[in-house]
Amino acid sequence: MSITLWGRRNSANVQKVSWLLAELEMRYDHIPVGGSHGGLDTPEYLALNPNAKVPTLRDGELVLWESHAIVRYLSATYASGLLWPVEPRDRALVDQWTDWVATTYQPAWVGVFWDLVRTPPAQQNAEAIRKGVAETVRLQRIMDSRLAEVPYLAGEELTYADIVAGVSLYRWFTMPVDRPSLPHFEAWHERLRVRKAFQEAVCVSYEELVGRLAF
Repeated sequence: MSITLWGRRNSANVQKVSWLLAELEMRYDHIPVGGSHGGLDTPEYLALNPNAKVPTLRDGELVLWESHAIVRYLSATYASGLLWPVEPRDRALVDQWTDWVATTYQPAWVGVFWDLVRTPPAQQNAEAIRKGVAETVRLQRIMDSRLAEVPYLAGEELTYADIVAGVSLYRWFTMPVDRPSLPHFEAWHERLRVRKAFQEAVCVSYEELVGRLAF
């Protein structure tokens, strides 16, 4: 087994993969690209990932891009019965939340991060930030209702659905936004926050991104 991960540590999408690898205590080579590292537009990287984005993963001869595809592959290959439920009905719930993150939740919270953190103060739009925070909170209420029933999004155990959703938490709870009390959502955050893999992969400074729309 020879796994290589391309990306920057302060990318939320890269963190999904690095968190999962840390949960599995898997060794891998990390090649920093993107952001201040650059390298996304080189012929060598574009041959791996024509989208010129991160992350990209190579496992042996297999090369994958798109963070959720990578997370699913690693879970199915190396965490079957753990992060990857064996029963199709159980796995369907994991995929439901994973796809919801991709289509609905991540665009909302990342939008707030870009509007409030990445955008220089002089260019910020207060109304856009207000709407983005309101939408993110609305979606977190959906998770809060689910988490009132079970400790993790797909049920009783941690799965890759919690990983792809949970990478939002460090940024959400460190951004200067008004956060209403969502007790079940906050308890889920605490369950994830105490995990060593979460601390290593997700609690990463994003200071170099502040006020930077591009590199």
